[in-house]
Amino acid sequence: MKIVHIILTHSFAGSERYAVELANLQAEQQHDVTLILHQRGCEDRPNAIAHRVSEKVTVLQVAGFKWLAIYRARQLLRQLQPDVAHAHLSAACRVLQGVKGLCLRVATLHIHYKKQQHAKLDALIAIAPWQLHAIPEPLRQRSVQLDNWSAARPAADDARQRLRQQYGIAEHEIVFGTLGRVEQSKGQDVLLQAFLQAKIPNSRLVIVGEGKSWQELRNKAPANVIMPGFSNCPQDWLACFDVFVSAARSEPFGLVFLEAMHASLPVVATASEGAKYLQPLFANELAAISDAAHLAGLMQKQSTDLTKRQYAMSKFEPQAKVAEVLQFYQQQLAQI
Repeated sequence: MKIVHIILTHSFAGSERYAVELANLQAEQQHDVTLILHQRGCEDRPNAIAHRVSEKVTVLQVAGFKWLAIYRARQLLRQLQPDVAHAHLSAACRVLQGVKGLCLRVATLHIHYKKQQHAKLDALIAIAPWQLHAIPEPLRQRSVQLDNWSAARPAADDARQRLRQQYGIAEHEIVFGTLGRVEQSKGQDVLLQAFLQAKIPNSRLVIVGEGKSWQELRNKAPANVIMPGFSNCPQDWLACFDVFVSAARSEPFGLVFLEAMHASLPVVATASEGAKYLQPLFANELAAISDAAHLAGLMQKQSTDLTKRQYAMSKFEPQAKVAEVLQFYQQQLAQI
């Protein structure tokens, strides 16, 4: 099968990881896979996208501001003549709107259904069941819900000791940690408030990630709150944590939850869409969105139980989920 993935963002986060891993895994299964990226996503920096792509995947670049990049991506699609074009996030969906009839046009709902992005496409993949309800008929009949996936990524053997020594964290200190873009939707400001309110003895807070709210949060946080920025090895930080915390205001699914569960960490979270979907697995009460006091209470409670967890992760196995995506393509191709 000839497949083209399109994602025109500039920096690596959960949606970009999904697109890259899907392309890589499909290429490993001997499909002809191309990934169209914006030139800025191919820059030489740790949080870029292109350096994470398998050599088996062809990477093509487009440049320019949004509408010029979209136009150039459409030109590439017409040259490539794929069986399936798979869009990730808004600009990529705009690309597919301009090539009706060229191929099967699929998008993954990384956030939620948006009429202006998704209504004119051929088929949709929801990453959580709650997303399906907003999709109108008859497009919902050509949509499917497929869970996100995540493979276990072992941390370096010395990760916990090394990072704690590097950042001055004593071995006996309880580390509450989070990973992700530092922005309003992820709620790190609420997490900071909750941590300060909880006043848990011998505890530290670590916020890993960067984003448009990073400096504002750094200015508010005490010096002993650790904010190392973007990390290419999040699994090492997870090994450093004792408890994973998500204070997200919005989290459609939350690959980061799967990463935390692979690391066997107890999970404390606010009641985002993704947390509510996965809550039966980590089996903890969820805090109300933006309620720092409620979150602080749950962190205090969790501080008395740092036992490693064993989670049932088989339903998130990457090869199985990619097979489901390919099966969905084939079903939809049979209808056009």
